[in-house]
Amino acid sequence: MKLSTELTHREHGRTLFFLLCFFLLSKYHLSIGFALKPYMIFLCVFLLFHLSAFSFQKMYAFELVLLCFYAFYGFTGAFSLYPLASLRLMLGIILLVGCYLIVKFILSTCSIQAIQAAIARAGLLFNAVSLLLYIVGLKSVGFHGEEMAASYGVLLDRGYPRLIGLLEDPNLYVFYNTLFFAYFLTHMKSWSHKAGFALCLLTTILTFSRGGILAMLLMILLYMAISHSVKSWRLLLAMGVTLSAISYLAAAAMKIPIGKLLESRMEDFSSDGGSGRFELWGRAWEYFLDHPVMGIGADNFIEYNTAYYGKSLYTHNTLLQILSESGFLGFSLYAAFLLLVFKQLLSRCLAKKHLYLLLTFMAFLLQMLSLSLIINELFLLYLAIVSVILQKEKTSRLSGKEKLANHPLVTKGVPAQ
Repeated sequence: MKLSTELTHREHGRTLFFLLCFFLLSKYHLSIGFALKPYMIFLCVFLLFHLSAFSFQKMYAFELVLLCFYAFYGFTGAFSLYPLASLRLMLGIILLVGCYLIVKFILSTCSIQAIQAAIARAGLLFNAVSLLLYIVGLKSVGFHGEEMAASYGVLLDRGYPRLIGLLEDPNLYVFYNTLFFAYFLTHMKSWSHKAGFALCLLTTILTFSRGGILAMLLMILLYMAISHSVKSWRLLLAMGVTLSAISYLAAAAMKIPIGKLLESRMEDFSSDGGSGRFELWGRAWEYFLDHPVMGIGADNFIEYNTAYYGKSLYTHNTLLQILSESGFLGFSLYAAFLLLVFKQLLSRCLAKKHLYLLLTFMAFLLQMLSLSLIINELFLLYLAIVSVILQKEKTSRLSGKEKLANHPLVTKGVPAQ
């Protein structure tokens, strides 16, 4: 019986590992009126084979508030100039929420250790393959390809060879890598985790994403401030040595002057207006001032920008997009959702044992200031992990209290030692 249970847990762990890998392959999708992504196909197949065992998992307040926000956000489209854009987005939200429920069920069948093991293995594979694709891409196009040309795992953007790996955008790459970065940062006891952290660090730098690098730096500093240990300072020293060695090897072997490219990239910030983001943010603010209560309608910013400025562009700021498209009411709901998540992450169940979840959330918030992430499958995957681990920790704690209450010495009135 015990062997059977162990095999079942192992199978669930493998299922979760494959699921995480499919989430990281979203670039390779089929367009059938919407993007049919690998993880969606995987979840449908899984549900077909486990439909009889499927059950809805408990939802916390932050999940219910997020659903309320999505409902209101879609409702604003009924009063928008471009209702079809809002309808298309709402169908996407419904699809993602359905996937979210199945993901939570899969996570609920795994132990916390199995969830973390799957995160570690998927993170190692994701970063190793992405780095390999980057090297192959550089060998293929060098530094002199066409502007915004992508080859394998590299994107040439204004002279910068930016790592995209298995994804399509270097900024999104850092966002997808955040969970792995935080996990390896807080679990560097084994050599595989140390290697994982080094890979995450290298791939993040090679994206030359200013917002992403800033978010990862904030995560490291926050971890050092919270941990208050000598290990944190050793980590900082080791990180400096690692970066120096990587920069030297890259410059010598691959002719990539990482230091100079990073310096140049940061200097560009004062001249390129955050790659045009400041201008987009100003427009979003103007749309909010014109429609302060319910906004211009879900997913209408792109339509407005196309109509008035001739370019189909996102807001590149999640909070400003919510403010402009759903007004103060929608923004209040989303702010309440974020506060509820933050409250749970500070609870005893998660703060001490699973610090990487809090660090990931803080880095996500910073990256939301430069990315449009109202609906993003990886963010929903992260929320599912938080919800399931929170439930398992609370169940474990209640079980421990029950065992203590039923202890022979306690039942006889003698405090257990």
